[in-house]
Amino acid sequence: MRILVTDGVDRSALAPLERAGHTLIERSGLEGEALVQALEGCAALIVRGATKVTADVLRAATTLRIVVRAGTGLDNVDLTAAAGRGIRVLNTPAANRVSVAELVFALLLEFERHTGEAAAALRAGRWEKSRFAGRELAGRTLGLVGFGRIGREVALRARAFDMTVVAHDPLLETWPAGFEWVSRLDLDPLLARSDVVSLHVPLEPATRGRIAARELALMKPGALLVNAARGGVVDEAALLEALRRGHPRGALLDVFATEPATGHPLLELPNVLGTPHLGASTAEAQTRAGDEAARVLLEAIATLGAS
Repeated sequence: MRILVTDGVDRSALAPLERAGHTLIERSGLEGEALVQALEGCAALIVRGATKVTADVLRAATTLRIVVRAGTGLDNVDLTAAAGRGIRVLNTPAANRVSVAELVFALLLEFERHTGEAAAALRAGRWEKSRFAGRELAGRTLGLVGFGRIGREVALRARAFDMTVVAHDPLLETWPAGFEWVSRLDLDPLLARSDVVSLHVPLEPATRGRIAARELALMKPGALLVNAARGGVVDEAALLEALRRGHPRGALLDVFATEPATGHPLLELPNVLGTPHLGASTAEAQTRAGDEAARVLLEAIATLGAS
């Protein structure tokens, strides 16, 4: 099988595909017609988040049978068009759960303790201890919107910081075993109770713009919003206005509705800490994503052969 690999998926992690006799074709920066041409003769496509697998691409790529997203979200793949052509779409939801969870706390600690600014000031020869007085996380309530793999990893780390954890996830029929210490709440009570609201849901029609002006107004005075999931989950215009009013107190954003987000008006606000979609940007997460992508693709190919 010919397999097109884009977006810099860890090459060594994909070695099992070559050992199984498949041919890997590595290309990057493809979109539209260029992507269609690269897919000629390919039965499988492995992408990360940059490649947009649109309906037009899926209709034109006549040999394509499997798409694997090496990562969690599937919002860069037109699932309806894929289903219409009988193309299987798979992902690797466990690959970046640790790296995203750690980033959530990196953002929180930086925002509340100002370590980056303080280190830069000291390097510049300024000892400004009083200027960088901060706040503790201990004793505060963390509200998780979405309690899947990543949400649970965040909860475990919050417990180590002596935070109270509450969560909202209407898709969970039963609460996961071992997390009885996390209170399950509807969204409105969670927003009203939490000192920190952290988003961990995929971007889909039901979640697009889920956190808008109404939800932001429900948050506690002084609360923080963290989004390391998908930018489109938050109504950014509403967030901009709310932050200008100081309610919520701050926003910690690793994702934006349109990326790259350089020059975004949110980044001009002093109560916004933004990073360039670093959630899965660790060596370990990249390797796990490649490993899982190879595994799920091999399983899918075996299923095709058996059908």
